[in-house]
Amino acid sequence: MRGFLASSVGVTCAAALALPLTLPTASHAAPPAPAREGVPGSTQSLPLDPLGGGSTRASGTPTPTGQGLTRRDVRPFSLVGVVWDDPDAELHGHVQVRTRTTNTTDWSAWQDVETHNDDAPDLEAPERASGRLHGATAPLWVGDSDGVEVRVKPDAPNNSDASDTSRATEPATLPKGLRLELVDPGKEPARGARAEGAATGVIPALTKEQTEARAQKQSAVSRPFVGPRPRIITRKGWGANEKLRERKFAYTKTVKAAFVHHSASGNNYRCSQASSVIRSIYRYHVKSSGWRDIGYNFLVDKCGNIYEGRAGGVSKPVMGAHTLGFNTNSMGVAVLGSYSRSNPPAAAVRAIARLTAWKLGLYGANPRGTTYLKSGGGNLYRKGKNVRLKVISGHRDGFATDCPGRRLYNQLGSARSSSAHLQGR
Repeated sequence: MRGFLASSVGVTCAAALALPLTLPTASHAAPPAPAREGVPGSTQSLPLDPLGGGSTRASGTPTPTGQGLTRRDVRPFSLVGVVWDDPDAELHGHVQVRTRTTNTTDWSAWQDVETHNDDAPDLEAPERASGRLHGATAPLWVGDSDGVEVRVKPDAPNNSDASDTSRATEPATLPKGLRLELVDPGKEPARGARAEGAATGVIPALTKEQTEARAQKQSAVSRPFVGPRPRIITRKGWGANEKLRERKFAYTKTVKAAFVHHSASGNNYRCSQASSVIRSIYRYHVKSSGWRDIGYNFLVDKCGNIYEGRAGGVSKPVMGAHTLGFNTNSMGVAVLGSYSRSNPPAAAVRAIARLTAWKLGLYGANPRGTTYLKSGGGNLYRKGKNVRLKVISGHRDGFATDCPGRRLYNQLGSARSSSAHLQGR
C-alpha cells in the first residue's frame, strides 16, 4: 500500500465544513514543528542486526539469513513497523514479529508484517522532495506491549542458471538501513473532547435536506445529488498531536474519485481502541516514514465510525498520500484492519457508502460512475496517462497491490450502489 500523503486539520469547524467558493491552490508546506518533550506518544527506532545460521560462502564465512533483533525488553508500545533509508527501494522478503504483553510473561506467536506498504506521496509531490521520506512496511497493531523480537528474511534469489551454485547460495539483497519502529500512541483524548459538537471533537450528522441546503449556500450552485453528511470524529476527537505534522495544508482542485484501502494493521483491535490505532498510524506515517501528515483523508473502524484523516478540512479537496500516482483530485479512505482473508464488517462497508455519498456529492461525482484521472507515475500506469477509473475504486485499481484486500474489494460494488442511493440517484 505504498502511497504519499497530505495534511488535514487545525482549522476551525466552520472552515472545515465550508465548501469555499474559490478552492485554495496547492501550497508548499513549512517544515514540521519539532515535537516537544512530554507530548503524548513516542517512537523507538532500533537498528536491525544480521542474523546468522545461513549457508557458507566460498571464502568460508557464514552467509546471514537476514536481519532482526532477538527478544528484548523495551519501553511500552502498541504498533510496530520496519523502515529503511531509500523510499523507492522495495523489501523483497518476509517480516515477522512477536511481542510480549505489558507486565506479563506472555509472548505472542510470530505475526506477519505486510512488506508492501504502497500508500505514498506522488513522485513529484513537494512532500516527497522534503528528503525525509523512508521506505516502510505497513504498520501492525499489537496492543500494549513491552517486549519484542523481529526477523526479516530475504526472498530466495531467482537464479535461472541452475549450474551457477555460487550465486544460488547468495541471499537476496535487503534495503539498507533497516530499523524496527515501535510506536506508543499516547493517552486517549480527554473525555470532554468526545462530546457532540464541532468544537469538541465530533462533526454531527446532518439530514440530506440540511446537507443540500448547506452545499447550495456555500457554492451558490444547486447540487441535487449530495448524500447526508455522516457523523465524523475530528482529529481533536481522536487525539491528533498537531505538533507532529507540517503546519500548512496542500489542496487539489476537486474530488473526482475515492480510493478505498485497508490499513493492513491487523484486526486485533477493539473499536474503543480505534483512536489509539489512528494516532499510532499517524505517528508512523510522520515520524517513521517521513510524510507531512497521516496519508489517508478519512479512516473507518470496524464498527463503522468515520474519522477525519489528513488535516485541511473535511469538505475540502485535501491532497493525501494514499494512492501513488493518483493522489491528485481524489480522496483516500482506509478501513482499519486487514481484509485479504477476513470479511470486512458490514458496518464498515455502510460507512464507506455514507462517507462517499456525502463527500463525492459535494463535487458532483456519481458513485456508480467512472471518471478520468491523470497518472502521476506508478507501477500500473505511466506518468501522464489519462486513466479511466470507477468513481469508487480500490487501491489496486490504481497501483499493483493487494490493498484493500480481496474481501473488502469484493464489497465495493455494494458500497457504490448504497452510496448512489443515499445521493438520491
